[in-house]
Amino acid sequence: MEAPSDNALVQASSLASGLLISEEVEQRFNLVKSVGEQCTHDDELRDLLAKKAAPVCYDGFEPSGRMHMAQGLMKIMSVNKLTSAGCRVKIWIADWFAYMNNKLGGDLKKIRVVGEYFKEIFQAAGMNIENVEFIWSSEEINARGDEYWPLVMDIACRNSLAQIKGCMPIMGHSETDELSAAHILYVCMQCADTLFLEADICQLGMDQQTVNLLARDYCDDTKRGNKPVILSHHMLPGLQQGQTKMSKSDPSSAIFMEDEEAKVNVKIKKAYCPPDTVEGNPCLEYVRYIILPWFSEFTVERDEKYGGNKTYKIFEDIVTDYESSELHPKDLKDALSKALNKILQPVRNHFKTNSRANKLLKQGYEITRTALSKEMEALSANPPNSASSSAAGSQ
Repeated sequence: MEAPSDNALVQASSLASGLLISEEVEQRFNLVKSVGEQCTHDDELRDLLAKKAAPVCYDGFEPSGRMHMAQGLMKIMSVNKLTSAGCRVKIWIADWFAYMNNKLGGDLKKIRVVGEYFKEIFQAAGMNIENVEFIWSSEEINARGDEYWPLVMDIACRNSLAQIKGCMPIMGHSETDELSAAHILYVCMQCADTLFLEADICQLGMDQQTVNLLARDYCDDTKRGNKPVILSHHMLPGLQQGQTKMSKSDPSSAIFMEDEEAKVNVKIKKAYCPPDTVEGNPCLEYVRYIILPWFSEFTVERDEKYGGNKTYKIFEDIVTDYESSELHPKDLKDALSKALNKILQPVRNHFKTNSRANKLLKQGYEITRTALSKEMEALSANPPNSASSSAAGSQ
């Protein structure tokens, strides 16, 4: 076998193994790392990709409510990057977890319908499922309970109640909330999931980071091998001022994956978008984290008297024009609406033309509309103390 040339090696040896990293591995590393806003240890990720051609990545979701674009589009882009880098992705459909978190009234039949509806959306919107496996938590746990439950119990035994309660934000609760025993069990189970599925990489939102770190601590404590690398992705804000996370329980904060074009236009038109201000501007966040990665460009169409059409390739140029008032909020919003509708149109088409998908949408819509009405009534009667009280669920 011919030895690799000097320029085929990147002099960035792994700290753990001392391996020289090939250019191909470095490219895979950059692609995988781009999924996360934070990566626990770059050196561990490089080692993993150098040693393993097809690492296993864990992702998941609670089937609850309608799917908003933060949950849909962000996950699709992340999964497609991971599979492009040679990874195998296991998506955990957390039906039992939705039950424990009292989603959809704890009705497992309704939760199952919504889980199937989510799968339809992921595929219709462009998720490459060639190396993706959807796994129902209830089915897998029942099939391998002799492995799962001893692991959950050991995690529970090795952690204090304070440590477990410190992970409550993963469900949208604080440790000072009135908690049920199911909430404590939920954390122990989610901690076990990554290890149970033998995942090399755990890819979830920043709001799930505490329990993912708990899993790594457990590996250290038990001298367990295959400690997962944690990639925590960015959390998209809601449409209104001060909403740090898009929430299903507040329809005004979210664009849903099957929203009609007119509804998307109205929601973006009403979105918070202060002139000349980038910080805390959700419209600019969507351009940065959805439109530019999806299309590799962002085109603003306007009359010549207002500067004419302009296509942006990098976010920094958009920031420069927006802060200097060269780019007006109305033109930004119009271009954003057009781009989002272009992404969402295949989903609308799928649910109109595919009979199974159409049936799931009708069932899911009735289920989630009823649940949402009850949730909004409860919120009106008992206003939340803070924004963190909104419905949880990994993006």
